[in-house]
Amino acid sequence: MHSVAQRLKWRARDGRMVETRRARRFRAAKPACIEQSGDKLPCTIRDMSLTGASLEVSQAGPVPETFNLILPEDGLSLHCHVVWRRGFRLGVKFDEP
Repeated sequence: MHSVAQRLKWRARDGRMVETRRARRFRAAKPACIEQSGDKLPCTIRDMSLTGASLEVSQAGPVPETFNLILPEDGLSLHCHVVWRRGFRLGVKFDEP
């Protein structure tokens, strides 16, 4: 089991916590949609960076390992893959185009 600091990717340095993620994340509450093979599952982006995002789905159900994340407000479709899952939350990494 990982400690909270390990799960959040923080590292202690001289008694202070330092963010070690490659890209800064920004909190959000942005509507989005998980899409694969024409099937769509609504979700909410909880935080986002240039490299990935944390998503929340409102209904339990299978979420594929890879899918397109549709952001209708921004007119974007980002191909991504799941890197972690916890209940109704999941983390995704954006794939290179």
